[in-house]
Amino acid sequence: MVAEMLEFIESFGVSGWVSSSWDEETISAKIARTNLLITLGGDGSILRAARLGIEHGTLIMGVNLGRLGFLTEVEPAEWEDRFRQMLTGEYRIEERLMVQAHIVRDGTEVANYYALNEIVISRAAMARVVRLKTAINGSHLTTYTADGMILSTPTGSTAYALAAGGPILPPELRNFQIVPLAPHLSLERAIVLSEGDVVSLEVSTDHMAILTVDGQFDLELKNGDTVEVSASPHVSRFLRLQDKSYFYRTLMQRLGWGEHK
Repeated sequence: MVAEMLEFIESFGVSGWVSSSWDEETISAKIARTNLLITLGGDGSILRAARLGIEHGTLIMGVNLGRLGFLTEVEPAEWEDRFRQMLTGEYRIEERLMVQAHIVRDGTEVANYYALNEIVISRAAMARVVRLKTAINGSHLTTYTADGMILSTPTGSTAYALAAGGPILPPELRNFQIVPLAPHLSLERAIVLSEGDVVSLEVSTDHMAILTVDGQFDLELKNGDTVEVSASPHVSRFLRLQDKSYFYRTLMQRLGWGEHK
């Protein structure tokens, strides 16, 4: 399929290249000169593409070879017609908010990450709660005692955050949300925040906690670490061929919530 797609694209006088989505070295070397990343896979492939292309504003379009494919635009059986539509300029651009996380340990930033879906702080292998002293814009909110916390974008609102009871947010909304995981005698409702808000979570644990980015890689958190999460100055840019109502239509189809006729 990849070979056929590449031949089709080049027949329009456009140059292309092929790489595994896990080959970050190859992609990073080429992405500054690339207008569009086409992913073949599921949402995980798109999440990796979004992080790799974040500083270049590279457009992304996904061909769905995964199970759900919330973020994908093209089904395998229709790729030729859809590619022709794209190559003749019949598309629109959709921008989606990303979040960034800064991890501070003993007063020093030790890591920072960008996420298109979510940043998750959770307990590690042992079935013990973590305590998260939470502030918004420097003002103390509460201390959560829970399995963890999801800090989700609108894109991620149909992923882990949805499973944890959070609301569904339209993809182009400029907000993010915090959703507690199995809170014990703590605030249990999700909170939707403005784009300019900054959430600070101080980790209190007698074992170990884990920070996960888009479900794809982890960082061990220690007692006393602080995770600061806010909207990223960068956005993900998606090439869309469908009308703007596609999100709700896709949501019902993917989750099997649509009316059966």
